[in-house]
Amino acid sequence: MDYVIRKRTTKINRNGVIRPLQLDCNGGLKVLEGERMELLSPASVAFHKPDFNIHVMAIFGIKTPVDIKLLKAKFPTSLCKHPRFSSVVEGDPSKGEELKWVRTEINLDKHIIAPKINSEDIESPNKFVEDYIYNLSKTTLDKSRPLWDIHVLNLKLSEEVEAITITRIHHSLGDGTSLISLLLALTRKTSDPEALPTIPAPKMRDGSDKKWKGCFWRWISALWLVLKLFWNTSMDILMFVATTLFLKDNSPFKSSPSGGNASRRVVYKIFSLQDMKFVKNAIGATINDVALGITQAGLSRYLSRKYENEGNNNEAAREKTKKYLNNIRLRSVLLVNIRPSGGIQDLADMMEKDAEAKWGNAVGYVLLPFALGLHDDPLDYIRTAKTTVDKKKHSLEAIYTFFMAEVVMKFFGSKVASVISDRINAHTTIAFSNLPGPLEEIGFYGLPLTFLAPTSYGQPHPVMINFLSYSNKMTIVLAVDEHTVPDPHQLCDDIVESLKLIKDAVITQGLVKQDDSGMVQGCPPSQQS
Repeated sequence: MDYVIRKRTTKINRNGVIRPLQLDCNGGLKVLEGERMELLSPASVAFHKPDFNIHVMAIFGIKTPVDIKLLKAKFPTSLCKHPRFSSVVEGDPSKGEELKWVRTEINLDKHIIAPKINSEDIESPNKFVEDYIYNLSKTTLDKSRPLWDIHVLNLKLSEEVEAITITRIHHSLGDGTSLISLLLALTRKTSDPEALPTIPAPKMRDGSDKKWKGCFWRWISALWLVLKLFWNTSMDILMFVATTLFLKDNSPFKSSPSGGNASRRVVYKIFSLQDMKFVKNAIGATINDVALGITQAGLSRYLSRKYENEGNNNEAAREKTKKYLNNIRLRSVLLVNIRPSGGIQDLADMMEKDAEAKWGNAVGYVLLPFALGLHDDPLDYIRTAKTTVDKKKHSLEAIYTFFMAEVVMKFFGSKVASVISDRINAHTTIAFSNLPGPLEEIGFYGLPLTFLAPTSYGQPHPVMINFLSYSNKMTIVLAVDEHTVPDPHQLCDDIVESLKLIKDAVITQGLVKQDDSGMVQGCPPSQQS
């Protein structure tokens, strides 16, 4: 049976508010009066370039086999009500035509794909899934249809994972955070099937800090913050301009000639979120600081091993290895949506109650440097990460780059903007992100999830590293060009092992208290060594 939804146009206002689709009594889509086609934003247009054709992927590990008929029955009244997921892109820039979203028919049999799998013929289910994703990254979504699909693999990977779903969404549909939020809006708590997941909210600073209680000191503090904001923003803008013009990374992670069109090997590892919180609380950092810190440590371990394997493996060469790592310039480009996105409650209301929700790509760039090296104290990786992140928090780099992109687009056109974007991506090495996930276990259309793993392919960077928390676990996902990183499992292990070494250093240095029984406070008994 073909599940088909009928044709219409879509509308999003200039503030990025998206209107849900209306269903008639037969489940088809109503055409509302006064609607028009919507032009793609400059950021969305950029994602349709041949060398920047980015596809976001969300990999869900599911505890039970997936009923395909159930998914097809649920989608028309949920995800398909989002205009972006029921539209195609029309227009040919080579002919001077602007790209625009246009409503089209949805044939769910073309979007929900469940290949037949004979598990008896599969020696390693995990390797099968890894190769499936690798082969998937060689393909692009069919532009004659809405730019998303979901692949369902009913294959047992472990006692906790009976099936895998791989959702692909073209990046032009929205920024990564909004797309992941939209998928989470389709989930519910397993403990309460009517309740949406709880996502950690950013902690606000307490403005009643006693040390700034006096009016004079509050004025001095405000002046200092303004000066620091001005200085950090100025330095970031200077670095951004230099990167656009000439400043390149000099890292050993070189892209293959295929660039963003190269296939990606995706690997992931799940470990304890409690370990990251343990380190965070011990040294007064944040989860973002710890994620960046253990990534710096893992990359340093990985590259130093490569360097030593080339013959520099004696004690006298350690200083050479340190110098080698210290001289590496390695940076990530962060795409920051400066327009506040609708939360999962807003997106759920849009699909269930025909409410409106904020949506769209209003993206600014942030350059994030990675400080590599060999430190005698493993905690130095977290400290340097915290220094870097604190500077980025007190900077308007993302807002500046967004508005500069708007100015360039307006006065010089998309070709010049495209050249600038290409140079920024070509002169940097890594794509990096850390997203907070649900605090409790959730179900996707009633299917209980074991893990969530977000990633993407099509980006020009040869290495992509994503963190996503879920319940009491953290998932790290690597998507790499195998010409650059032939052993991604080793790099993934190095990052996770670095967390263990840093946690051990916290305990050894006495930065946490122990109770009378010798147990470390804040660390689960099962994880204490």
